[in-house]
Amino acid sequence: MDNLLSAERVEAIIHAGLPEAEAIRVRVESVGNGQASIRIPFSPRMLRPGERVSGPTLFAAIDTAMYAVVLAHIGEKPMAVTSDINLHFLRACAPRDIIAEARILKLGKRLAVMSVSVGAVDEPPAVHATGSYSLPPD
Repeated sequence: MDNLLSAERVEAIIHAGLPEAEAIRVRVESVGNGQASIRIPFSPRMLRPGERVSGPTLFAAIDTAMYAVVLAHIGEKPMAVTSDINLHFLRACAPRDIIAEARILKLGKRLAVMSVSVGAVDEPPAVHATGSYSLPPD
């Protein structure tokens, strides 16, 4: 599956459309072949009691990775929107940079279905998610 946009362009679109992504310093590390990887650099603000990364931070990483993989493969269509996300928390997430890797399972004309693995750098995944994005008409 060919990508239409570079990681740099996808990151620019995300930061322009989602100011919070810029605030938490989201980085699109790679896109291509139906996949995308994003990084959220560690900040003490992402921690919950118990010194573990919070669920909202992990959710943000998942949704951002899905948006990145969709944009990379459909082009500059920022009105692609989350349709649903299903999360399975596997373990607590260590306080480190967060990596989310999204993979397209099906890319149709109106819906993209994806799988995402997310967790701390150098740790097993903390969350596995599946989700879909509604795609804008051409």
